[in-house]
Amino acid sequence: MGREKQILISVCLSIALIGFGCLGYMLIEDWGFMDALYMTIITLATVGYSEVHEISVSGRVFTLVLIVLGVGYFLYVVGNIIQFLVEGRIRLVLGRRKLDTQINRLNGHYIICGYGRIGRVVTRYLTQKYIDVVIIERNSNRVSTMDGDGILYLIGDATDEGILEKAGIHRAKGVVTAVATDADNVFLVLTAKQMNPDIFMVARAELNSTKKTLLAAGADKVISPYDIGARRMAHAVLRPAVIEFLEKAFADDSTDIHLEEIRIKPGAKCVGGTLLGSGTPEKADVNIIAVKKAEGRIVFNPNADDRVEAGDTLIVLGSARSITQFDRILSK
Repeated sequence: MGREKQILISVCLSIALIGFGCLGYMLIEDWGFMDALYMTIITLATVGYSEVHEISVSGRVFTLVLIVLGVGYFLYVVGNIIQFLVEGRIRLVLGRRKLDTQINRLNGHYIICGYGRIGRVVTRYLTQKYIDVVIIERNSNRVSTMDGDGILYLIGDATDEGILEKAGIHRAKGVVTAVATDADNVFLVLTAKQMNPDIFMVARAELNSTKKTLLAAGADKVISPYDIGARRMAHAVLRPAVIEFLEKAFADDSTDIHLEEIRIKPGAKCVGGTLLGSGTPEKADVNIIAVKKAEGRIVFNPNADDRVEAGDTLIVLGSARSITQFDRILSK
């Protein structure tokens, strides 16, 4: 039964009980409305005041019935209150335990620190790609928002090692720091890298002067939302067709155009072969538009006879099905 329905029932019972008492005293004792209402209220409240008029035997019997009904009603209301408190607490405890269990089962997930405007957008994009995400949020007022979004989260300070441990930082694939201040982002990068030196860190920077500090602290990528937004607006003016293409490749689910990266793992059969022979891009119907070498150098528009090396990352363009097929070929 919903809480609103229970409240409505309680109000209706209160009105009915008071009306029943007033009507009874008016009919049995022939009292006026105010005397009947006064007697009904002090009887239901069991305050122990004297009767307003001398009461007959029938009136006393009616008073006893009214007292029993009043006590029963009181027990009903108190029971609903206790049920509300107990169920709410149990629901909270069980809900938190369920979230913790799901988080403990994750492996290769991403930790998003901060669920503000940027953190929420990043989370939405990753979950649309069926990527597991755990949120660490300091502000408990955002719990209802996170519950509504149906995501896994922890309430606490992201710079706390205990919270990062609960979020599974040793099993996570990456961390995105999107907390409010650059100082907190720097400290968070230092803490996370100390706990897991191999984890991939993407940090948000409010000021350009903080970028070098974040990189020095161990961040693998530093993003300034204001710089990105300004560049996007400028490119939208200068290269509208390019921007439209990239939007379709990155964010438009209505079109089957995807720009993805595929990392060549050590031990793959394609290592040492050529791009043309490694996975037959033509057969998989994908285009390799760039290769990021293991040392960080990026080769644009690579030749078909370029060698594939372990640690290379291929930037490919194609449909979701074609990219998946090509990835499977390369993984053999």
